[in-house]
Amino acid sequence: MARPTARRSRQHLLIATASAVTFFATISGCVAMATEDAGTGTGTPGTGRSGDDGKGRPGASSPAAPGTAGSTPPARVSAEISHESEDPGKTVNLTIDDGPEPGWTVKVLDLLKKYDAKATFCIIGSRAQEYPDLVKKVAAAGHRLCDHSVDHNTAMDKRPESYQERQVLDARAMIEKAAGPGARVLYYRAPGGAFTPYSREVAASHGMRPLGWSVDTHDWRNPGVGHIVDAVKTGMKEGPVVLFHDGGGNRGQTVAALEQLLPWFKEQGYTFGYPKI
Repeated sequence: MARPTARRSRQHLLIATASAVTFFATISGCVAMATEDAGTGTGTPGTGRSGDDGKGRPGASSPAAPGTAGSTPPARVSAEISHESEDPGKTVNLTIDDGPEPGWTVKVLDLLKKYDAKATFCIIGSRAQEYPDLVKKVAAAGHRLCDHSVDHNTAMDKRPESYQERQVLDARAMIEKAAGPGARVLYYRAPGGAFTPYSREVAASHGMRPLGWSVDTHDWRNPGVGHIVDAVKTGMKEGPVVLFHDGGGNRGQTVAALEQLLPWFKEQGYTFGYPKI
């Protein structure tokens, strides 16, 4: 009788031990699941896009662009393309595109300082990465920053929404990183005006007003200093937002035209302002 009793005791002990192991494993799994559920999460299930509002549009909770993790997203602004000045009265809004560019950006900055003029610089993200010191000079001079996409692809309106989103948000991160702590990008201008409803909504939901223009000088074509000057003087009746370039090639004609136009604006009673956000 002693041997069967001992065998049964060992069986009971083994069963009790296995039950205890299963119990503690279950408890550990529950704790792990609870810890994971208490985290921030990675996005709305099934949408493939964190912060998506369920209608294919990025919401205010969309993730920060690369390099801005943990930062509080700026307040949403209007997704309508801005062609107006934020200041009342007779104003001109100078916008400078496609930089920064060594040599030309500094020359433009020097002219703006000489005539106490302000401008909005629409910066290409990859150029900001290449020349961060120039972006810092723009920001330090008190001018406003505008996102002009990562690569200046004028056909980006034909590309998938995921591509458009990366072009807008990655460029913003590149520009803000180059400009330094506290810098904010307040506008988004699509390269070549290649806006889509989606890219405008991406920009607006991240605090960047889509930015158009009223007067196109076509200075990037180097049409001649006189042509650029005349385009501005005759075009100001169309609105206050004037398009110039400090990048994309030799901008000697642009600099020469600005040397004439900046004092002309003052003589005509214009004040220098910024586009409406």
